Amino acid sequence: MVVETPRNQRRTEARKMISGLQSSERKNTGMMHIKENWRHSKILEMFGEESMDRVLRWMDKAKIPENAAILDIGTGNGVLLVELTKHGYTNLTGIDYSAASVELARGVLQAEDLTDVTVKEVDFLSCSGELKGFDVCIDKGTFDAISLNPDNTNEVKARYVQALKDALKEEGFFAITSCNWTKEQLLHRFSEGFEFVQELPTPRFQFGGKTGNSVTALIFKRLH
Repeated sequence: MVVETPRNQRRTEARKMISGLQSSERKNTGMMHIKENWRHSKILEMFGEESMDRVLRWMDKAKIPENAAILDIGTGNGVLLVELTKHGYTNLTGIDYSAASVELARGVLQAEDLTDVTVKEVDFLSCSGELKGFDVCIDKGTFDAISLNPDNTNEVKARYVQALKDALKEEGFFAITSCNWTKEQLLHRFSEGFEFVQELPTPRFQFGGKTGNSVTALIFKRLH
């Protein structure tokens, strides 16, 4: 007979939770139907371990303090929060519009004995100044997801930019990974209130004699 330790029991419960959430039906209202379409898109495959490692390497090189206030926009299953904790960061917040995702992330964090990480059910586009004072904001696909909204696309993007301005401290950093938008398009979108810092190396491809990037990863700094 195999006796599970408390930690293994929590991991087993987390796996059951993941399985249950994946098979459950969710309401398609507001931002939810956008992200549900996004969740089932092959584009989501771009945002995995490599994407997280890319941002973590930048944070190490930029010497982001371990006590920096860090916001994971669209935390999903919370795996980025787990990796940030493993790298020594202690002031972490993850948000997601979906109650199911928040429940999942909390279960994953609990399975890893990470009880000091904050996870909130928040719609980033409608948070009305609820999120403030962050040193670093990280987006690994949420901006892409909301950009798929066929209605009021420009308005939605503008609301995202304003919410980001509200959330970041002056001279705070914004790390974004996108497979929908080019460097030039992102530079244009975040031209007001942000300063471009650097582009992170991403995989390149060749097609028809032209070279491009399958993913764009940029770092911005919040200005006054």
